[in-house]
Amino acid sequence: MVLYHWINYFIGIQWEYYRYLRFLTPSFIFVTGFMISNVYLSKYDATDNRLPKRLFTRGLKLLAIFLVLNLARTYIVPVMGTGVVLGNLQDAKNIFTVFVSGNVSVVGGKLISFSILVPISYLLMLSGALMLPYRFYRYTFHVVCVFLLLSIVVLGFISMQSPNLELITIGMLGVLTGFIPIGAINDFVRHPYILGFAYLCYTIAITIWNVPFSLQMVGVPLSLMVIYLVGISGSDSGKIRSEVILLGKYSLFGYISQMVILQILSAGSHFVHLGVAVLGISFVAALALTSPANRISFFALA
Repeated sequence: MVLYHWINYFIGIQWEYYRYLRFLTPSFIFVTGFMISNVYLSKYDATDNRLPKRLFTRGLKLLAIFLVLNLARTYIVPVMGTGVVLGNLQDAKNIFTVFVSGNVSVVGGKLISFSILVPISYLLMLSGALMLPYRFYRYTFHVVCVFLLLSIVVLGFISMQSPNLELITIGMLGVLTGFIPIGAINDFVRHPYILGFAYLCYTIAITIWNVPFSLQMVGVPLSLMVIYLVGISGSDSGKIRSEVILLGKYSLFGYISQMVILQILSAGSHFVHLGVAVLGISFVAALALTSPANRISFFALA
């Protein structure tokens, strides 16, 4: 994750090997969807009115955080002199781009930062609304997922694309995956040779065809299964495990603080020539400063 965001700021998405990290952004929303069905529905009964309210409220809060962060970015980034392209959220075209289509990438940067928070908030609010019909029809989320996939196919026929729609669809796939008992998932993941072969095929495919949405739908759960296998194969103690658990407890906090730190480093890099040595130093600094413990300490002092 640190490498992915560091590349965004210091190299750019045109980097040849960027495609091998493309699974990271949709992985956030896939995991969110997984938690909705696997965690929330195990904690709350589907008929509990607190569940749709909690999901919808969390979605609204994320949307509010997104707006506050980007308003702050609008005023702070020009002062920092990062050279990043900024979008005016008061412009009607930009509003449509950010909140509907999601095509926020522009030459020289992005219209906004923290863009993944928008589809995640939509997924939470949509899932909250779907909990009401889910009480009466257990395949509600399956039907909606098929509808979202068909919508993407239709847009493809008219040569249009909506990253927001694609991310929400991947999040809905995460919801469907969360309905699978965790024991069944563990049994499947504990076949490293099959998993390794599948990941090799996926890597060959994106090397040839880059990362279209069809391959993202395969690559996101596959990559997460590989990471999950590494996690369940490790020991129950150790510093790395404690760091990962700490990050899990403050995932949103960690994501925001990482982006802030990287923007500060990016601003500083504009005053020096970005040679190989400077790039290497910036990555080591980003990795050190964005570790979970350091991030929490950094913002506690701030």
